[in-house]
Amino acid sequence: MKPDWILIANATHARLLEQERGSPMVILESFAHPSSREKISALATDRAGHESTDRSYGGAVFEPRHDAKSKEHTLFARQLADQLEKAATQGKCRSLVIFASSPFLGQLKAELGAVTKRLLSTTHDLDLTSFGLSELELRIGRVLAP
Repeated sequence: MKPDWILIANATHARLLEQERGSPMVILESFAHPSSREKISALATDRAGHESTDRSYGGAVFEPRHDAKSKEHTLFARQLADQLEKAATQGKCRSLVIFASSPFLGQLKAELGAVTKRLLSTTHDLDLTSFGLSELELRIGRVLAP
């Protein structure tokens, strides 16, 4: 029988857990993205908030705000989603549950592949990255209990 996978993540680090029915959780892999912790001034070379004036048609179009930090978060979400998609395509797990902090959860869900989305059973807007394995088992058990 295939195990269930649980991803615990925020914008800077993540852990992929595995649990088979009746067995304790095991950490499969840990991920870190230290660039997400950098200051925006260290990530970007341009000055924030300055644009050249454009007098042509469409010069006043407002683009959604994407600063260097949010780009790093999206990059990390894409890396995690790629890892999950590879494993899901190989049939390594039965289902997937994601626990992630609020803005990062949306970025991660947007990057998930088709196979991973089919395996995704639930998502929870909850950052559990600071807890140890025994505390994670308790907290996840409470959340996922019927």
